[in-house]
This record gives sequence, structure tokens and C-alpha cells, in this order.
Amino acid sequence: MATFVLIPGGWRGGWWYEPLAARLRETGHAAYALTLSGLEETPAPAARINLETHIADVLELLSDQDLTEVILCAHSYGGMVATGVADRAPERLAALIYLDAFAPEHGQAWWDLAGDAYRRLAIAGAAHDGLTVMPRDGVDPRCRPHPLGTFVQSLRLTRPAPQLPRVFVYATGWSATPFTAQYERLRSDPAWTVRTIASVHDLVHHAPDEIFQVLTDVAHDLIPS
Repeated sequence: MATFVLIPGGWRGGWWYEPLAARLRETGHAAYALTLSGLEETPAPAARINLETHIADVLELLSDQDLTEVILCAHSYGGMVATGVADRAPERLAALIYLDAFAPEHGQAWWDLAGDAYRRLAIAGAAHDGLTVMPRDGVDPRCRPHPLGTFVQSLRLTRPAPQLPRVFVYATGWSATPFTAQYERLRSDPAWTVRTIASVHDLVHHAPDEIFQVLTDVAHDLIPS
């Protein structure tokens, strides 16, 4: 059976993945749904949290639990984190899955990739304290203000991309997607497997069966026959 580490997107914690994590565990897999620093129910001070902090959160989990052959799965902003983890600890990973998630290159930040609409959202949402971006009205009440530093810090990569299976899942059901250019780029890249799902951005909630199938397909492909 496989080991999954699940990295949420902006404003969300491990709770967002719990239905998927529970389903994976019921079928015999190990699944860790992580809450990143500053997104806890009682968050740490946001002034000290940036992208490197979130990368370190995942590395700490991998080390503390001595996890290897991990399938690292990330949603949205979480792709920034997953890419950093793959750079720092490729020996602990077996595959990467990006669920409508950013797949950045060296020197890029969420700010560079998110597009004008989300940059405006971040500026407006951070007006209250200049440190955290408030969640939008009407979202799950468990959502927390997201540390602004994680959105603006550039990703630092230290080596060539590791030779790991990489899957990008592109959600085609929302017109505001900032991922179209990435989809066009990755679908012609032989290092990537690209799949499309007719869903809005919240794939785990709106397309749970399809996402479960993606994850278990990747696990099946990694298990020797």
C-alpha cells in the first residue's frame, strides 16, 4: 500500500482533505493531511511565516515519521510547497500530484503565477493587518487568514528537478482559472502526465470520486506487479 502526504491550498488546513484521507485509509493506504503553519485553529504569528516555513513543515513531517516512497499530493497554492519539498528531499518521495496546483520554477512566487484577480484579492484581503490574507466571504468557516509572506516569497530550488512521476490535474469547470497556461505547457512535457476533470477549483469536494481515482491510479502504477 502507498503513503500519501496531502498539502492543502490557501486558507485551508488538513481538515479539507480529511474525507479523502479517510477513504484512502479505508482501502489500506497511509494518509497524512497536513495543516501548514499559520493555518491552525490557533495560528502562529504570521510575521514569521513564509514559503520556506511551509516547506519546512512538510520536511519535518517526513523526517519525524520517517516516511519514504511518499506520494506527495498538493492543491492550488500547495503546489508551491510540494515543489520545494521535492527539491529538498527527493529521496523520500515516489511521485508528485498537483491538483489544480501551481508547478513553479526557480525564482517564481505564488504572486507571479496567480494572475491579476488573485493578486487584487490578496491585497484587499491583507488590508486589515498587512500580514495575513483574509478568506473570502462565504467559504468554509474553518478557513483561516493565510500568511501573506507565503504568497510573495520566491521559491528557491537547489538542484535539477528530480526524476519522479508527476501528475497535473487541470480543473476545467471554472472560468477564473489561472492554470490554463500551465496546462498548455505541461501537457506537451514528457515529464508530466496531465489529466482534466470537469470541476471547479475545489476538486476534493466537487469531484471526490475522480480525485480518489487519480491518487489510487498513481499508487497502483508505483506498486511492482
